[in-house]
Amino acid sequence: MESTVTSTSSPPTGRARIPRRTLRTDRWWLGPVLTTLGLAAFVFYATARVFQQDHYWVGEHHYLTPFYSPCLAAQCVPEASLFGRLPVEFPPLVPYALLSLPILLLFRVTCYYYRKAYYRSIWQAPTACAVQEPHRTYTGETRPLMLGQNGHRYFFYLVGAITLINTWDMAVPFFHGSDGGFGVGLGNLIMFVNVLMLWGYTLGCHSCRHVMGGRLKSFGKRPVRYWLWSRISVLNSRHMLFGWLSIATLMTTDFYISLVASGTITDLRLFN
Repeated sequence: MESTVTSTSSPPTGRARIPRRTLRTDRWWLGPVLTTLGLAAFVFYATARVFQQDHYWVGEHHYLTPFYSPCLAAQCVPEASLFGRLPVEFPPLVPYALLSLPILLLFRVTCYYYRKAYYRSIWQAPTACAVQEPHRTYTGETRPLMLGQNGHRYFFYLVGAITLINTWDMAVPFFHGSDGGFGVGLGNLIMFVNVLMLWGYTLGCHSCRHVMGGRLKSFGKRPVRYWLWSRISVLNSRHMLFGWLSIATLMTTDFYISLVASGTITDLRLFN
């Protein structure tokens, strides 16, 4: 006769208690550190330039930095004010582009990629895969300060309008050459690349992809929507890349225009 042995020990419950933060031996910390440094560099530079309130406009070629577009303060150069100027002078701590900058900031902060970037690098929730985070609990985006993340879809429409304004700001200088008429300088090319990166980032947004086809149950009777959704999906798969490239081109465009506007360098003209 076979005997059956029954174990009286109960299975372990809860998480395994590991004293070490992680058992990973690779440089898992490198990604979060580089992300933190990149975001910090952009925030520092953009803040300094926005509050500088100078060297934002090159009248000869109509170069306007995107950090000051649209320029609304009474102090703005009239030609740099696409929609006119408000009849009041802004205090030193109020940016000239009072309309666009908060929208652009909220769009970036609530972006799905940037949430991932600063959640992992700054907030450390989690820092990296298989790395213990410093927080005891996780509440997701259910707390009051985090509920605003859901507004991303609405910021997308507003940012689309601002990107159109940036496109106009890029196109106008092509018709202000050194001798009048059509002309091309290094500033034109830098602004053109910047607008391409901005559109790549804006149209690659998850909200844009959802607008194109997220609500449809079938693409069978929507060939145009399917084609648009497919193109947007290609951009969406590179959303992180366009996010960082657009930050780099924004800083490059602003820096170049500030150098030309301050007289530090002259615009390299390629044609007229």
